[in-house]
Amino acid sequence: MAKTATMNDKNGRPDEVKKGHIDFVKIAPIMGGISLLLTILSIVLVFTKGLNYGIDFAGGTEIQLRFDHSVDTAQLRQAVTDAGIANPTVQSFGSDREFLIRLDTPHGATEKETSQLIAANVTKIRDALKMKFALRDEGVLRVDTVGPAVGSELRNRGLLAAFYSFLVILIYVAMRFDYKYAPGAVLCLVHDAVLTIGVFALLGREFNVQIMAAILTLIGYSLNDTIVTFDRIRETAPKHRDMSLRQIINLAINDMLGRTILTATTTMIAVLALYFFGGGVIAEIAFTLIIGIVVGTYSSIYVAAPMVLLMEKFKKQTA
Repeated sequence: MAKTATMNDKNGRPDEVKKGHIDFVKIAPIMGGISLLLTILSIVLVFTKGLNYGIDFAGGTEIQLRFDHSVDTAQLRQAVTDAGIANPTVQSFGSDREFLIRLDTPHGATEKETSQLIAANVTKIRDALKMKFALRDEGVLRVDTVGPAVGSELRNRGLLAAFYSFLVILIYVAMRFDYKYAPGAVLCLVHDAVLTIGVFALLGREFNVQIMAAILTLIGYSLNDTIVTFDRIRETAPKHRDMSLRQIINLAINDMLGRTILTATTTMIAVLALYFFGGGVIAEIAFTLIIGIVVGTYSSIYVAAPMVLLMEKFKKQTA
């Protein structure tokens, strides 16, 4: 870095900002306020509107169908209702020829009776759709059934898995960084996970085991980006001891900006391809990762890095 990079112009701005570098720290308070507002809003949405749990977590029966011709979703839903099925959920699955039908679990006196009722409902739907839409036998791609008790157990295990993952990450962060960096890394992870879950609550998209796995994946992605940024800050500080911490953070983020943009762009291209052409569960996972890439890249710059500055100020005030 040239020596002139540490000098100030007549307005008191560090020279590296005057040369065209972006002053990220300057608007960090505004971005932090937006992040806090979105995080609170996400938590409120989860507790008020709730998540649209898939059969993995909520239990029920899911039927995947494929027709030889285009079918209107409303007509398909009406046909299932006319077959005697109460409150069916019908949605297209990648095209207007493939659909998912979700049914609540009927209540039988015994487990055997419940199984019989489920089989009877599936048969009713098959017969009704054969008559109205000429559905072939091979058009029924799969029928999955999860009992309410099993769904509740899967949900609890999924939450435990997420908790243990966070715990391991916290241990790693505590060993990897000191007090000045660790809070920013942890806050960044919580921020990314809460905002992603909030988007699912807002849009009412299905939340299942695969989505939870995708959220854990994007947490790892975000943590990697944060660690790279922190490492650059720690590498820059000894080389520019005459610069303030604010200038060092700006310089480090600007130095990493090209790498961050390149990584996020190439990853986004791959994920977008999966979203538009993968279909089904793959598209849902890709949707989660799209949110994660945007939120993770943003939080590494405007959540994690400015926290270093806040922790430094806190240290000076308590010293």
